[in-house]
Amino acid sequence: MPRDTLISILPPELSGGLLGQAKTVALAANQRLFRAGDPYDGCYHVIDGLLKVTLDTPSHRERILAILGPGGFAGELSMVDGAPRSASVVALRASKLYFISRAALDAFGHAHPEFYRYIADLLARRLRDNSLSLALSSPSVRAGAARALLSLASAFGKDVGAGRVLIRYKVSQGDLAAMAGVARENLSRILQEWIRNTTVSRFAGYYCIENKAALEREAA
Repeated sequence: MPRDTLISILPPELSGGLLGQAKTVALAANQRLFRAGDPYDGCYHVIDGLLKVTLDTPSHRERILAILGPGGFAGELSMVDGAPRSASVVALRASKLYFISRAALDAFGHAHPEFYRYIADLLARRLRDNSLSLALSSPSVRAGAARALLSLASAFGKDVGAGRVLIRYKVSQGDLAAMAGVARENLSRILQEWIRNTTVSRFAGYYCIENKAALEREAA
């Protein structure tokens, strides 16, 4: 399932009021929004486009933590402690975002104290998600690749009949390997096997999950 964001869990009267404090920001494809370690100055809500959230691993390989499409939120948790950015965010294609400054968030919280209850709820959800991620850390190549494809299918999938799910986002093997946390050559070997046994297919640069149940077994 796509992860919850602050906007998605707020009641309409609060989410509308918060977005009313926003300014619009445009990014070109491959333009960086911010780097890990940059000072926190506010949050971003994706109106249109596609962003990737990344970390550099100790081996200097990029690890993709999330792909954010319309409705996605970047930088929301830093509002709690004002700490520097914990990850980097780059536009995968031309994107339009709402930017809500730190000052606007603070003023909104003072005017609507109940706002902080939703932040606490979001933090609790994140903590549960992180606990699950730790429990599933160091996955096998097969499990990591399957989870990456299922995550993309959850965010960008379209049911095209007979249980098949088309991922409506062109993802490279390099980016898919970065999402899975595995070496590209190992990912390629697994994908070729899955294509041969019709677990997945690929055409015109798009992946299609042909047998979701089989892929879910691989991810377990």
